[in-house]
Amino acid sequence: MTYLKDSKHIYFIGIGGIGISAIARMLLLEGKQVTGSDQGESPVTEELRKAGATVFIGHKAEQIPTDTDLIIRSNAIGETNPEYQHALTSGITMITYPEALGEISENKFTIAIAGTHGKTTTTAMIARIAIDAQLDPSVIVGSLFKDSKTNFIAGNSKYLIVEADEYKRSFTHLSPDIIAINNIGLDHIDYYKDLEDVKSAFRELLAKAKPGARVVGDMSDEIVREVATSSGLETIDTNSISYSCLPNLLIPGAHNRHNARTAYGVATALDIEPEKICASLGAFDGVWRRFEYKGVSATGAIIYDDYAHNPDKVKAALQGAFEAFPNKKIVFVFQPHLYSRTKAFLDEFAANLAPAHEIVLLPIYAAREALDTSITSEDLNNKIQICGNPFTHCVATIDEAVAYLKDKGEEYVIMTVGAGDVYKVGEKLVI
Repeated sequence: MTYLKDSKHIYFIGIGGIGISAIARMLLLEGKQVTGSDQGESPVTEELRKAGATVFIGHKAEQIPTDTDLIIRSNAIGETNPEYQHALTSGITMITYPEALGEISENKFTIAIAGTHGKTTTTAMIARIAIDAQLDPSVIVGSLFKDSKTNFIAGNSKYLIVEADEYKRSFTHLSPDIIAINNIGLDHIDYYKDLEDVKSAFRELLAKAKPGARVVGDMSDEIVREVATSSGLETIDTNSISYSCLPNLLIPGAHNRHNARTAYGVATALDIEPEKICASLGAFDGVWRRFEYKGVSATGAIIYDDYAHNPDKVKAALQGAFEAFPNKKIVFVFQPHLYSRTKAFLDEFAANLAPAHEIVLLPIYAAREALDTSITSEDLNNKIQICGNPFTHCVATIDEAVAYLKDKGEEYVIMTVGAGDVYKVGEKLVI
């Protein structure tokens, strides 16, 4: 398929999405005319405008220009969206973001980084290594690089480094040459039935691999090994690589050391020298909303922000905070993401949040889901207290959270955590 190559004016529904916006950036650099819409303003929409895109806030059919010859929609956009409906009735070709990414992947040596968690940081690590090694890759990552404030790097070589999203089997549109599997666990339970269903999606990804493809992962992980070996592809076991030269990372946590090992394994598959790999990893300082330092409050509290939104990611973020600040009190400002996820993993969330010195809970961020009054942050609050931490309570708004936290002094680290707009709490606190 050649939808992207043959189109001149592309309209994006959900252009502010962290993945789909990278395609918009790529097409802008190719000289295409790019227009799109999203539900709200964000750093991503702001940067897209600077890059030359026309971005509308809100979804209206009349916003789609008459000369549009291709519509690309986010996987989060449903059939009731008025722009989606306009595409169906107008006859304009419409594809999904994963389908667009698949078209790009067909013609590139694709390095796909998959996993239930850690794939954004791992993708950025691999990108740093490959760029430093002068492989000149194109990169699509599910966050923003700190220095360039972009989620897309335009390279001129054959290499494409891409974060491979498992949601709705999006990554099965890729045609990878190297597949890194960081881990496999149950998430996105609004789509996946159980862990076996998730594993089946990863098998589909491996089945789409190009001839001669290799799988990189920790083969001591039973689930990763099971899925990887069932593909018949050559495997590279990150657990068997010598990491004697692996430097101390700038970003803390056992999860980031795991991410670094995966990145190291991919780099060896690309025949990059160990010394260069270690130098790049030693200089890597993370990406936007991944244990990101935001600043200091007026009363001296240190502010960090993290995108963690499932139990494993929450556990990892908190463990990293304890490791980085063993002598400070950690306040976790958590915004649950999705009713379905909160309900399904209520006990796991409570157990993983409870070790924090104090927890402040915002209302559940609904995102793509309809209101569900059968689950609330108050339910999570009660569960955390049952787990033994009485220093937890709920707030109704971001401003209420700010008011509660504004007097926390220099003995505190405040972490805003979640995939919604909880980061605004930190932004309001930082002086």
